[in-house]
Formats: sequence, structure tokens, C-alpha cells
Amino acid sequence: MRHLSAIMPSPLPPALTIVPPNRPLVGRVSPPGSKSITNRALLLAALADGTSRLTGALKSKDTTLMAAALRQMGVTVDEPDATSFTVTSSGRLQQPSGPLFLGNAGTATRFLTAAVATVDGAVIVDGDAEMRLRPIGPLVSALRSLGIDAICPTFCPPVTIHGNGSFGSGRVEIDAGLSSQYVSALLMAAPLGHGAITVALTGKEIGARGYVDLTLAAMRAFGAEVEQRDPGTWLVQPTGYTATDFRIEPDASAATYLWGIEALTGGRIDLGVAADAFTQPDAAAQALIAQFPNMPAVIDGSQMQDAVPTLAVLAAFNNHPVRFVGIANLRVKETDRIRAVANELNRILPGLGTEEGDDLLVASNPNLDANSRPARIETYHDHRIAMSFALAGLKLPGITILDPACTGKTYPAYWDMLAGLGVELQPTA
Repeated sequence: MRHLSAIMPSPLPPALTIVPPNRPLVGRVSPPGSKSITNRALLLAALADGTSRLTGALKSKDTTLMAAALRQMGVTVDEPDATSFTVTSSGRLQQPSGPLFLGNAGTATRFLTAAVATVDGAVIVDGDAEMRLRPIGPLVSALRSLGIDAICPTFCPPVTIHGNGSFGSGRVEIDAGLSSQYVSALLMAAPLGHGAITVALTGKEIGARGYVDLTLAAMRAFGAEVEQRDPGTWLVQPTGYTATDFRIEPDASAATYLWGIEALTGGRIDLGVAADAFTQPDAAAQALIAQFPNMPAVIDGSQMQDAVPTLAVLAAFNNHPVRFVGIANLRVKETDRIRAVANELNRILPGLGTEEGDDLLVASNPNLDANSRPARIETYHDHRIAMSFALAGLKLPGITILDPACTGKTYPAYWDMLAGLGVELQPTA
């Protein structure tokens, strides 16, 4: 079998047309490191006193932006090789000389909005035009309840935080209905308080609870003491963090594309890691993909949100329609992913994707290859739209992905991976 390493891609054209391989795709692919865990580990290492070595890390646009912001705040972040970071810190972030620009990196923006409250001085956390449309109001309100001076007129970035060197103490409540990242942001900053901090949900709803579990595991690895009092309450002690060596697992969201390749082509991709070895929530998608072309008629995507575009594209080839529920939070991702997926499915075949409230209904057509039409897929600067709809091109002729470079946000070698499996990619104007 062919082994593909995580190499950096060549410069990409403005569009790529995928030529269906018409054969099973077989090979070995090493998925990149987890973006979610990499950005958590980078921040925790920056908040720890000493030198931490992070291995298996993702090097992508989002993690590059996080590392750059940490460097602005006096943290030394070295990159000894393509999958490692060495982070040296005093355990305290320093006031940067200018705003922190985080592009459209949601994890970096939310996590740093809380963390910079420990800086002695004012810090502006900002992003690009898309990030300035992504809600952060619940997190800002929670910070204010701790006595932190946080200014955010639009309830979206930019946010100005006037820190006083501590994260405070007491109880903070957070509405996590829009994003579990708000909870993770508070939890990771809490060990830098001057007393114990209780983080509590205001309701039962929380987007992708499994990512909070990732946060807690990473915090404990860096020496934090966290006690879960009940499903919606955590008590965090003011321990600070201790530098450590930390291994980052492969990215489960990236693995969904590889599992999708197997399902659509009847191939076999050796990822080098079993599906049940992942701790990330999106790994749950593998059990659904394994049922293709008879995936369930209703799929609850609430706890595997980044896998929904992959599953929706597979659903287009399923033997019966699939309704995706519990996915309202997809409207506030890099783009409105419910609308984007529906729109692009309908470019392939009108009526294939339908928005019904915050549900997505995929009509499904096992004979889609005989009924579809060539389609230029708009990606909305969203890496997951590009990568998931590329899977359709493995079955359908004439699928062109616009702005393929947007995959650099989390999977820079994605197109090299497909080419390495023998998929022909034609540069297109």
C-alpha cells in the first residue's frame, strides 16, 4: 500500500476539478494532528511555567495564528519539526504591543478572549470579516460576571479586555448553547484565578460536550485540579499550570474524509489508528459511515458537528433520505454550514438538499452519478465545505472545488493526500 506523509502542499490554483477514479482507493494515510487539541495544548503550555514539548501537532492556518498570538505575548514558541512545538513560558502572558489577529480561528479567538484576562493591561482580540460575524457575547458576559472589564459592542469580535493579572474567583455561569468553546475558554483560564472558580452551565444545552472532555483532559495533563460536581458544574482550583511533554492525537474530523473515501469507493485506507482510539467527538461519525449506503434516516449531529458536512455528502448517495437534526450551531461556524451544504448539494442536483428550520434534509439518490450535472462548488472560505464536497467528486464527473486553498485552515496536505491515493486533480480557471 502507498504511504502518504503529512507534507506541505504546493501552491494551489483558484479551482480544482476532481476526476472520478472509478476504482477502490487503497493506501495508508496519516491524518494530521487534531486542531482542537493542538490549540488547547499551545495555550496551556503558554500558561505553564517552564518548557513544554508538544508532539503530533497540527501545523495549519489556525494553529499558526494561535502560535503567533502567543509569541506577541512574550511566549517562546519554536517549531523543531513539521509536527512539533516547543513552548517556553514564565507561566504568565504579557501585554502585546498591538491587537491579536486570529483570522477566522474560532478556538483561538474564544480561548484567548478568556486567557488574556490574566494579562496586566489591555488586549484586543480580533479576527477577519467572517470572525467578526461569529457570536462571542455569552463568553463576554461570563467574563464580566467575574469582574473582568470586557468590551464588545457587537457581541462578536473584536473584544477589548482590560486585565489585572488574575482571573478572579467565585462562580461564573455560562450559556453554552451556541458553543462548547465558551466553557472550555473559562475552564482553561480558571487555574490562573486568585481563588477557586466554579464554572456552571445556565442550562442543559451545550454544543459538542465531548470537546469539554478534551479540555479537561488537557488541563489535567498540565497539572490543573478540576472536579466535576455534576454534568454542568466544574470546580477549578487556582493551581496554575506546570510545563509538560504532551502527545496530540490525530484529527478525528480529518479522519471522517478518509472514512468517507473508503465508503464511496469501496476502498481501504489504513489510518494507523483505530476509530475507537480517538477521544474526539467526531470519531462517532465512523459508526454511521460504516453503515453506508444504509445510514440512518435521522442523524443527530449535535455532538459531532464538524462531521456533518462529510455525512451530508455521503447521504446524497445513500439508499434513502437522511434528516440531520440538532445542528443549529452549524449556522455560526466559519459559514452557515446548513445553508452552504444545502446550496451546494442543489448545484449537483436540484432538490437534493433542503433546509427545514434548523434541520438539513438530504433527499438521497443512489443513482446520482446518472442524474447529476457538473457543478462548481462554492466553498464560502470554509475548509469543511471544500473537503466534504471533494468526496462527491470521487463519484460524480465535473465536480469543481473553488478556492481549494481554504483547506489550509486545518488540513494543508488534503489535496496532496488525494493525489497520493491516485486521484487526478485538474487545475481549473
